[in-house]
Amino acid sequence: MSSRKGHISVNTTDIFPIIKKWLYSEHDIFVRELVSNACDAITKRTSVSRTTGQEVEPGKVDVAIDKEAKTITFKDNGIGMSEDEVEKYIAQLAFSGAEEFVQKMKDAEGEKGDIIGKFGLGFYSAFMVADKVIIESLSMKEGAKPTKWVCEGETDYEFSDSDKSTIGTEITLHINEENKEFLETWKLRETLKNYCDFLPYPIELKDLNEIARITQENAKAEKEEDKKPLPTDIINDTEPLWKKDPSTLKDEDYKNFYKKLYPMDPEPLFWLHLNVDHPFTLQGILFFPKLNPNKPTNESNIKLYCKQVFVSDNVKNVIPEFLSLLKGSIDSTDIPLNVSRSALQGDPNIKKISNYIVKKVAESLKKLFKNDRARYENAWEDIGLFVKYGVISDQKFDDLMRDKVLFKNSENKFMTLTEYTESIPEKHKEKMKGKIVYFEENSSDETLRTQLLEEGIQALTTDAYIDPHFTQHVEVKKKDDQEIKFQLVDNAIEDILETTNASEDDIKIKDLFQTILVGEKDEKNPAQMEVEIKNFKNSATAAYFKVDESMKRFQQMTKSMGQSHFDMPMKKTLVLNPSHKLVQNAFKLSENNEKKDLAGKLCHHIQDLAAISGEGLNDQQRKDFVTRSQDLMSELSNLAL
Repeated sequence: MSSRKGHISVNTTDIFPIIKKWLYSEHDIFVRELVSNACDAITKRTSVSRTTGQEVEPGKVDVAIDKEAKTITFKDNGIGMSEDEVEKYIAQLAFSGAEEFVQKMKDAEGEKGDIIGKFGLGFYSAFMVADKVIIESLSMKEGAKPTKWVCEGETDYEFSDSDKSTIGTEITLHINEENKEFLETWKLRETLKNYCDFLPYPIELKDLNEIARITQENAKAEKEEDKKPLPTDIINDTEPLWKKDPSTLKDEDYKNFYKKLYPMDPEPLFWLHLNVDHPFTLQGILFFPKLNPNKPTNESNIKLYCKQVFVSDNVKNVIPEFLSLLKGSIDSTDIPLNVSRSALQGDPNIKKISNYIVKKVAESLKKLFKNDRARYENAWEDIGLFVKYGVISDQKFDDLMRDKVLFKNSENKFMTLTEYTESIPEKHKEKMKGKIVYFEENSSDETLRTQLLEEGIQALTTDAYIDPHFTQHVEVKKKDDQEIKFQLVDNAIEDILETTNASEDDIKIKDLFQTILVGEKDEKNPAQMEVEIKNFKNSATAAYFKVDESMKRFQQMTKSMGQSHFDMPMKKTLVLNPSHKLVQNAFKLSENNEKKDLAGKLCHHIQDLAAISGEGLNDQQRKDFVTRSQDLMSELSNLAL
C-alpha cells in the first residue's frame, strides 16, 4: 500500500490546542483512556470469536517505555482495525462534533462537566502528552492487511504500509518535553495502578531499555545459570473482590482486599457487598472503617469504577454526604461519564443508585443490630456520627435507622430512645411522658445525674457537635405521631424531683445570694445571672447552674457549623438548695455583722463549685477561684483556732 494523506473533517484548526488546554489538569488521563480502549478491543474480539467459533489467545495489554526513544507504546491483542476503520473511528467519527465542541469550550470555561462526554474524544487525550502519535493495527477480519496511521497533533494525518503481523493494535506516543516524567517507570506504574488496578485483562509494564540491557548481559553470560530473567511487572488484579459471588467469600477475603486498598488502616469494622442488575447495574463493596479522631476525614474514600476502569473518587452525586465516612469501591455501567471519566452528569439512574445504597446500608446496620447487638455497640463509637447525620439528612435513612440510634445512659450502658422510654419507673411515667433527659459531658452537673439515677431515671449522654442537630430533628420530625422533648438534666430535675415549699428563710437566702453575687438588677444586661431556690428532698447538691435550653442548643448548632459570630452571652440561673449545709452556713454567717464578709466569700465559693460541676471555669475565673478559696480557707482556719 502506498502512502496516503488525509485531513480531519473539521473546519477549525484549533481543536488540538483546546484538547491540550482542556485536559491539562488531568494530563495523566491518556493512560486510562488508551488502556481501557485496549481492553474494550479485547472484549470485542472475544465476543466475535464466540459467534464464529475461532480460538483466541488470552487477552493482554502491554505498556512499554523506551526512555531513549522518548516513546510509550500501548499494545493489545484485541479486534484490531483496518485502514477504513482507523479513518472512520479515529480520524473522522471522533470529530463529528468537534466544531460544536470548540465553540462550547470557548463559550463555557468552567462548565466542562456539562459538555464532556458528548464528542468521543478519549483517544485524543494522547495529544496532551505527545507531539506525534502512531497507530499500527491488524484487523481480525479474514484477509485484512495491517495499516499504519501517523498524526503530529494537527488536523492532517498520513496512512502507510505496516509490517505488523499479529492481530490487535499498537499505539505509540512520542512524548513531548513537558511530559517527560511519564517516561519514568515509577511514574507510569503509579498512574496505571491508580486507573487500571482492576481491569479485566492483565496489564504488563515493560521498560524496554532495562530489558535490552539485561538481554545484552545474558548474551555475554557463559553459563545458563548466570543469565537473569527478564523483568515482568503485572500491574493489575483482573478479578476484584466485588466481581465475585459473596457466598464464596470469607471474612479474610474482605479484610485482605481492604488492606490492599488502604494498607495503613486497621481492620474494618464490617462491610456491605453490593450486587444488583435491575433496574440498574451496580457492584461494589463498602467498608465501615474504624475512625481515627486524629486523622482528618477524607472525602475521596470511595472509588467509582465503570467496567473495572477507575473513573473518579468524587462520588458526591452517587453517595450521600453522610456516607462519605465509608470506604470501598462501586462499579456501575449505568452512570453517565464524561470523556475524562472524572465528572458525573445528571441522570435518573444516579438518584436510583443513591437511594439503593442508602437502603442497603441501613438494612445492613439493622441486621447487625438485631443479630449481634454487642458487635453493633462496639462499633458505635465509629459509626454513631454518620448514623445520626444520616437520620438528620435523609428521610429514608431516618425511617429505617432512627430507632437504632444509641446513647450511653447514666450507668454507661447503650440504649435506644425507645428503650429509654421503656426504662422509666412506673411512678414517673406520667410526669416523664414524651420526655428524654440528657446529660452533656463536661457541661452538665454530675451530681444531678446521680440524683435522678437514685430515682431510677436515666440521663442519656450527648455531645455538643451532632446531638443538638439530632435532638432538634427528632423533636420536629415526629415518628408514629409520638411527641418527644429532650430536656437537659439541669432543667429536668426540678420538674421530676419532689420539692418542698419555700420558707421565709428560703426567701431570705435567695435575697442574700442575689445581693452578694449579682447586685442590683440591670435591665440593660439580659445575660445577667439570676438566683432561684429549689428545696429538693434528699439533695446532696448545694447549687447548680441552669441555662436557657433553646438558646444553648442554638449556640451549639451555629458553632458546629462554623458560625461563631452568633456566640452571645447566655443568661444563667444559679439554683440554690436552701436546705444544704453550705447554703445554711452562709446564711447564718450573714446574720452576724462581724462575719458578713466571710458569708460573702462562702456564697462565692458555692457559686464557683456550681460552675465547676457544670461547664467549668475559664482562665480568669479559675484564678479568681484559687484566690478566693485561699482567703476563705485562711479565714476558716483562723476561726477554728
